[in-house]
Amino acid sequence: MHIKRNFDLLDRFVEFSDTIGRFKLAGKENGQWKEYNTREYTEMVWNVSMGLLSMGFEPGSKIATITNNRPEWNFIEMGVAMAGMVHVPVHPTLSDEELVYILNHSEAAMVVVSDASLYKRVGAFQTQLKYAPKILTFDAVEGAEHWSNIPQSGKDNAAGFYDKVMEIREKITEEDLLTIIYTSGTTGVPKGVMLSHKNLMSNAISTAAIQHLNHTNKALSFLPLSHVFEHMVNYQYHYLGVSIYYAESINTIARDIKELQVDGFIAVPRLLESIYDKIMQKARKLSPAKRFIFLQSLKLAEKYTPYKKHSPSFRIRHFLADKLVFSKWREALSPNITFIGCGGSALQPRLARIFWAAGLPVFEGYGLTETSPVVAVNYSKSGYVMPGSVGKVLADVEVKIDHDGEILIKSPGLMIGYYKDEKATREVIDEEGWLHSGDIGELTHEGFLKITDRKKEIFKMSNGKYVAPQQIENKLKESFYIQQTMVVGENQKFAAAIISPNFQELAQWCQKKKIQFQDNAELIKNAQVMKHFQEEIKKFNQKLSQNDQVKKVILIADEWSPLTGELSSSLKLKRKVIIQKYQDLVEAVYSSRAETVPVENEQNRTQRR
Repeated sequence: MHIKRNFDLLDRFVEFSDTIGRFKLAGKENGQWKEYNTREYTEMVWNVSMGLLSMGFEPGSKIATITNNRPEWNFIEMGVAMAGMVHVPVHPTLSDEELVYILNHSEAAMVVVSDASLYKRVGAFQTQLKYAPKILTFDAVEGAEHWSNIPQSGKDNAAGFYDKVMEIREKITEEDLLTIIYTSGTTGVPKGVMLSHKNLMSNAISTAAIQHLNHTNKALSFLPLSHVFEHMVNYQYHYLGVSIYYAESINTIARDIKELQVDGFIAVPRLLESIYDKIMQKARKLSPAKRFIFLQSLKLAEKYTPYKKHSPSFRIRHFLADKLVFSKWREALSPNITFIGCGGSALQPRLARIFWAAGLPVFEGYGLTETSPVVAVNYSKSGYVMPGSVGKVLADVEVKIDHDGEILIKSPGLMIGYYKDEKATREVIDEEGWLHSGDIGELTHEGFLKITDRKKEIFKMSNGKYVAPQQIENKLKESFYIQQTMVVGENQKFAAAIISPNFQELAQWCQKKKIQFQDNAELIKNAQVMKHFQEEIKKFNQKLSQNDQVKKVILIADEWSPLTGELSSSLKLKRKVIIQKYQDLVEAVYSSRAETVPVENEQNRTQRR
């Protein structure tokens, strides 16, 4: 059957009851996995649709959710869609200011939040919400209306609203608005990206055609469903019948992967970097002999190319490395893993090779919220994987490189437009229908797409030469001691780097050097630490062109995150925020001859004042 609307997937479960119909949604309740089969899922969706109509909401109403990933998210999105309404999924770590903006801009008539803390947060700014939305909770919260009132109302009023849902459902087309997903807002206020049923379903089906997982597999979901990548892949899993288990929290991911023995998951580069960092931390505790074997295995892995027929000697060494080292990695996660999808920002090619060599294949892809999202992706077939690239362009997507290197895109996943912002829509989609991505890239002779930087992030130095900061940042983050970094230098003579260290790794280094410190602020002022980072940067500068080399370093005691504001909820750098926050330090480094400028975090600065 042809899937035109998201709720058509429910009928697909029935049509293929022996295979795809074995699909399950699951989440943790009271410490146990609560599974929903397709019959329960379908019944819940119908009750949500009838419930919303019985509560007085009408087709076109905007229903927002602010929640972690959970089965109920699907019940809401499907039920809202089948009633002709629009789902507005919102990420819970956004600031109160951003939440107020999105709820007001989208004209949300109802908001369902996950827990007591979010209920309290929304309650605190409820008077600022122009459309006085009804607020419910997924968890049981004292004094709050529980979300189960929606499906219960549908069940109680089925006689009066079943036919109404049927009537609305039959009129919905694939071109109709399904959801408004607000961009992470790395520059300016978030924009509401309007995506139709066709947008998301076409991308889910197109990527499903190259996905090797099927109805016998299960996946863990933990990237926010409020973001388009996990949102779309969620539907890809539906289409293939891959059962979805939603992680209890960000802190339980490793435990959930191991407990469930999952076959795959979607990640962002920062998570893979974190997994690798933890592996390296454990390696440092090995005996000298075992650590030598470990490091030799890593060196071999860095030269690994997926699907390449390596030399006999390489294959023998890889076999031994796998038996002695890499098999332990898989056992620590899940020996069943054959799929790790990765997107959101650039992944270090070195890290991709290491994971592939370890039998943990990482399929990096590229896309935008505006393209629903996947444009190109690496996948499990010889000739279709190249570490350092984002894969080959999907069959139903067109890509061309503009005269200035910008990637232009046409796709059935191309958004309807930005909600209430025709001007911004016209700025990114030209008269011929090409989306101007804002990304700079190139297509190789083999057809692989490579992303070199963001068009708006490339800056010009005083010598007239251009610097693409993302490539430099990606190289610097190969250091065990660098957690996050941002390269600056617009209109200056040289590039500098603001660095948020990996304080866990740095503390271990200090312990070996017998360096004592009380906190991060004191640590980064230590002369030996400053010299250590200068040496780290010099090491990586050897791999960069003269123009791209980092000449000075700004060490900071802050650890960047979405909660503190330096990163978006999809873990991208908020460059304007970072520049504003550290403007005085950037100015100082360009007016100083010092190679390293240590700084204190905002909390310590405030205390001193």
